[in-house]
Amino acid sequence: MILIADSGSTKTYWSLLKNTSETLHYKTSGINPFFQTELQIESQLRKQLLQQLHVEEIDAIYFFGAGCATEKQKLMITNAFEKVFRFRQILVESDLLGAAKALCGDQPGIVCILGTGSNSGFFDGTSIVKQVSPLGFIIGDEGSGAALGKKLVADCLKNQLSPTIQERFFNRFQLTQAEIVENIYTKPFPSRFLASLSIFLHENLDEPELYQLVYDSFAEFFKRNVFQYDYKDYKVEIVGSIGYYYQHVLRHVASDLSIELGAILQAPMDKLITYYQAKHALLETSRYGI
Repeated sequence: MILIADSGSTKTYWSLLKNTSETLHYKTSGINPFFQTELQIESQLRKQLLQQLHVEEIDAIYFFGAGCATEKQKLMITNAFEKVFRFRQILVESDLLGAAKALCGDQPGIVCILGTGSNSGFFDGTSIVKQVSPLGFIIGDEGSGAALGKKLVADCLKNQLSPTIQERFFNRFQLTQAEIVENIYTKPFPSRFLASLSIFLHENLDEPELYQLVYDSFAEFFKRNVFQYDYKDYKVEIVGSIGYYYQHVLRHVASDLSIELGAILQAPMDKLITYYQAKHALLETSRYGI
């Protein structure tokens, strides 16, 4: 059996492929080696996932995660898995490569993630061969939930939004300025916190000033990232909850910038399951000479 993981900074979705037709699904907190130590990741796996699985039946795990761009970060995840599960085969790759396999299969294309964080790259059908570094929510991650939340909070606290919108925001979340600052600067996972506030934008997107905030953030994402790829030759494929739920704004911005969008998926897992089921069916066919 194969265990596939799609992990962002907020949530991890797990799918256990028992055969070509039966799949079991699980959900845990997000895993990100940028914000967690190897010991914390190991502890999280033991507490949230270990009890749900029959480990001895699993042959391989394919983990696609946020923060897994370098060999050091991949090794942290691999070591944590080996201590907890001791799988025979462990593959740890970036969430961007997982998105590419889900969106493009084995075909080339420009792939983007718009979730809690953001990312982008050019996929040649096998691997990510060009990537503009996302840089995280403090100096990058344009168009992400964290970036939207950061812009929203900054505009609220600096009186850049109308008094009506500001009052509505504070009533919605029941947070003081001090509590907001504490969540961002002293508590774990500030990007998750900021992204959680971005729902206010979706709920009030009919307000012109908030629509403009979202529009500008997506325009910034395209100009600072997608413009560095051959976007006139390839469609731009997108996965992630922010891209999915704000897709009408996203398509508006893309149209204004002469960018052709392809698929926009909320999550890559269903397509990843299809991809690996096909790969393993092909392997079995080859093995038995069918």
